[in-house]
Amino acid sequence: METIEWSDFERVEIRVGRVVSAEPFGKARIPAYVLHVDFGQAVGTRKSSARITAKYRPEELVGRLVVGVVNFPPKQIGPLKSECLITGFEDENGEVVLCVPDGTVPLGARLL
Repeated sequence: METIEWSDFERVEIRVGRVVSAEPFGKARIPAYVLHVDFGQAVGTRKSSARITAKYRPEELVGRLVVGVVNFPPKQIGPLKSECLITGFEDENGEVVLCVPDGTVPLGARLL
């Protein structure tokens, strides 16, 4: 495993947001959803492609808190410009489980 400097980690903006909408990403090569996530006043609403279709349905995602990286440059994914990276972990079957806070925190709160 490669080690990094503390200053490298400090540059990554990992923040809490709330999913405000989720819909199937019909033009994705691998099944995914388009998420619109509100990261609060400091960041605003960002969209992302998330390959989480095995564990979640769009309607159950709306209103959930998620953790995302908000300072990567936009990434073109087919016709979508993804503006953040929603974080998760692969389970034993290779399906993504969302990384979420264990309690209520303000939108835009930064991972320390």
